[in-house]
Amino acid sequence: MLAQPPLWFVAIAFLCAIGPLVLFHELGHYWVARLFGVGAEQFSIGFGHEVAGWTDKRGTRWKIGWLPLGGYVRFVGDMNPASQADSHADLAPELRSGAFHLRPWWQRFLIVLAGPVANFILAIVIFATFFLAFGMPNTPPVAGGVQSGSTAASIGLVTGDRILSIAGQETASFEDLRRIVSIRPNEEVIIRFEREGSIRSTNARIGTEQRADEFGQTYQIGLLGLMPPEPNFDRMSIFEAVPAATVVTAKITRSIVDVVGQIVMGQRSVKEVGGPLRMAQVAGQQASLGIFDFTYLLALFSINLGFINLLPVPMLDGGHLVFYAAEAIRRRPVSERAQDWAFRGGLALLLALLLFTTVNDLATFGLFERLGRLIG
Repeated sequence: MLAQPPLWFVAIAFLCAIGPLVLFHELGHYWVARLFGVGAEQFSIGFGHEVAGWTDKRGTRWKIGWLPLGGYVRFVGDMNPASQADSHADLAPELRSGAFHLRPWWQRFLIVLAGPVANFILAIVIFATFFLAFGMPNTPPVAGGVQSGSTAASIGLVTGDRILSIAGQETASFEDLRRIVSIRPNEEVIIRFEREGSIRSTNARIGTEQRADEFGQTYQIGLLGLMPPEPNFDRMSIFEAVPAATVVTAKITRSIVDVVGQIVMGQRSVKEVGGPLRMAQVAGQQASLGIFDFTYLLALFSINLGFINLLPVPMLDGGHLVFYAAEAIRRRPVSERAQDWAFRGGLALLLALLLFTTVNDLATFGLFERLGRLIG
């Protein structure tokens, strides 16, 4: 078992993880805005008091805030970093042409959408780079063996069976099989498989296994009990690697959606929801394992950041997209009063979620258990 990395290392790793992801996200907004001629007053990585910064020739203030838990681009005419329109702003005529909120709804929609899309693109670039350098894992979804007493054995799977789909999701590779099964411990699913040219299907309850990572932290995983055949890695050109990386990114996003659905439906404990402290710990752990583990984690973090920002919550990009879609349907903007109340509610929700996940993180670290022993 490996020792936990020191706190200073965790802090540096977290900054090295969250900084580039936020930068890439905000650059997505910024570059599409520039494409449409929208002016940017501020580009900030982090919140709060400015630690360092400079102003470019276009008048944009690039700065780094002391609290590195996000970032924003403040466009001409914005009231705040959430890009609410400043109805009291008296814009000079030369600035009105570059004001974000005076642009057509579809331009605003694309500018906001560009942030999450940039995070998905970053993940695709990372995966494509791995595939070019090492090949893409593409082991056939064929049973190389069946573990005695496992779910696979109980439903009659045998060596040589090709798994076609699990829980309605196609298993094009053994890696797909692992991904689908791992997030479904104790879940009832339908498994389709091929044996000697005959396609069959059966119901099965995925098994569960308690595992520990390199740092001794335990977690529960779904287990079918199939052993893989000989691992296979496909060498790729860049024209093959990018589409393959896009498919992998889409599949990981689908897994995130599935896990969120499980939490909402009560199939998973809300205690599994982590926040910034847990992210920092994982970043430090993966960085201590090496650059490849850390870079792979960046791809996963980037996908999560893109997905979370697409949620229809005011204050997030997804909330803005909902307002612009409503504007397109109604052919007039949502009232400022309604937007203001929505943003207030969204802010309260995000703060509550931050508090909840922080408590979860501290519980995961064993803080409350240690306090209980001290009090007792």
